[in-house]
Amino acid sequence: MPAQDAPTAQVNRLAYLLLVMTTIFWGGNAVAGKLAVGHISPMILTSVRWMMAFTILLVIAGPQFWADRQKIVRHLPLLFIYGATGFAGFNVALYSALNHTSAINVAIWQAGIPMFIFLLNFAVFRTRVTPAQIVGFLLSLIGIAFVASNGSLDQLVGLVINRGDAFMALACLLYAGYSVALRYKPDLHWKSMMLAMAFSAMVVSWPFAFLEWRSPAGIVPDMQGWLVAIYTAVFPAIFAQVFFMRGVEMIGSNRAGLFVNLVPVIGTVMAVLILGEVFGVHHAIAMVLVIGGIWLAERKPAGQG
Repeated sequence: MPAQDAPTAQVNRLAYLLLVMTTIFWGGNAVAGKLAVGHISPMILTSVRWMMAFTILLVIAGPQFWADRQKIVRHLPLLFIYGATGFAGFNVALYSALNHTSAINVAIWQAGIPMFIFLLNFAVFRTRVTPAQIVGFLLSLIGIAFVASNGSLDQLVGLVINRGDAFMALACLLYAGYSVALRYKPDLHWKSMMLAMAFSAMVVSWPFAFLEWRSPAGIVPDMQGWLVAIYTAVFPAIFAQVFFMRGVEMIGSNRAGLFVNLVPVIGTVMAVLILGEVFGVHHAIAMVLVIGGIWLAERKPAGQG
């Protein structure tokens, strides 16, 4: 028995390592976006990120993309929408948010994405919900409201929300829409999917970057701006996606998906250590509510495998 269990244990350890690295890269995205403030503007950062990522992916995935070209052409509109919303739109909104709110707030907001997915699935597809899912949704909603109001009851009652939190609400909605639409994902090799969506994100980002560059808000990258762009292109955009897909293949989507809940935790720790941001009591309460709500919503009823 031990001899048979050893390969499984080794596979699990590798999968866990890949998934933890994924959450570190994703958590670092918010910190990198905060470090970009004043060194490269959000639209330009998104454009540069996806131009770099597309160039790297072209080398890695070019042959597979060419082999799948006929299937890609048939599904081009859908692939374009995926890249425009989940890749370009999400990052434009997230990097814009970081000009107006903390990296900790952004990290906790990202934990609320499953709540938005839950809401869209119910609204569009009338997905059946359980009482536990409803309670979990409400807990996550309260947690997000706590972050948006900075723990202030007066702001919460008055529905006062700053621009950064509004951008993050948009970012979460865009990524949730992308995630829900993935149910229509064509049967394509992951390399072809990544390259097609990176190309879409790059093209969609160009007009926004151009308009920002011509405006007073445009900031051409300096050395720190270029380093941030390189990090976001290589680690969150490519490595994290590849590691997560590999982790799903190794231990399944249900177990791999639980690691996403580490993103706000790791992002918060990095924001404190690298940026010197203050982790307040309201952040702790919000994180417990959001992650606890997601855990409750995703927990299977007794008797289900």
